[in-house]
Amino acid sequence: MMSVVRVHRFPLLLVAAAACWGVATVVSKRAVDEIAPLTLLPIELTVSVAVLLAVAKVSGQRVGWSPEMRRLASLGVLNPGLAYALSLAGLARVTASVSVLLWAFEPVLILAISFVVLRQRVSRPVAACAAVASAGVVLVVFQPGNNGSTSGIALTVGGVAACAAYTVFSSKYLVEASTVSVVLVQQLAALAFAIVLFGGSLAVSGAPLLADVSATAWLSALGAGALYYGVAFCFYVAGLRGVTPGFAGVFINLVPVFGVTAGFIVLDERLSSRQLIGGAIVIVAVAGSAVVASRSAEHGAERVKA
Repeated sequence: MMSVVRVHRFPLLLVAAAACWGVATVVSKRAVDEIAPLTLLPIELTVSVAVLLAVAKVSGQRVGWSPEMRRLASLGVLNPGLAYALSLAGLARVTASVSVLLWAFEPVLILAISFVVLRQRVSRPVAACAAVASAGVVLVVFQPGNNGSTSGIALTVGGVAACAAYTVFSSKYLVEASTVSVVLVQQLAALAFAIVLFGGSLAVSGAPLLADVSATAWLSALGAGALYYGVAFCFYVAGLRGVTPGFAGVFINLVPVFGVTAGFIVLDERLSSRQLIGGAIVIVAVAGSAVVASRSAEHGAERVKA
């Protein structure tokens, strides 16, 4: 019974991560209106690192710099470092809907990388659920007539691939260290990478990038940093401990659903009937994938007992 409860806990953690990413994206919209993307990234990562350091101190957790932890820390350069740097650069060249649509293919890339790197085969039911969920995301985010430049699409796909690789390798190299410790070392590596990018952009532009930023934008940046990079990544890494990378990737399809819903509530963005149908398809597909995985785990536990 305990193993079954744990199996259900991991999907819930992944759903929570998707919810945090979706809601925080809406919050970030307010900040990015006044703060340049490559300036906003280190600000949000600084907030995340501060929150994680406070949590680690209160809980008495210490970071041990074993070879495994150093390897995990380097993955922070992939995501959120390189992944979101590429994504922001791509977003400057394509529309937001095209960018989000490209991110919907991350689960497919996770399955492909998992097969190549980890030799993990995906069951037909889970693969079918992933395909259906991706189709639902298309209905949620697609707007007819949107086109993107080749360079913007290439940069965004690069960011998606970096995120997919992060999921696969994080799952492979996760150690017994606490989730907060793992996320903290990865966020520190990402912050160092983001500071380098910020310095480069400052040297090129030479402009006062934080001039005349309103209090609302600052609060949005701080809130999104804590939620998007700190809380969400803790949920995601904790969820990765109990499922395969391919299965975890299915839950990424929920991010646009939560984002669109938060946009409706917070920004009064109206949903079309197509978006409502797409959101329902995503939720049903992800739930179906979770049920399939849970039943497989239960059958596996029964075989072990036998």
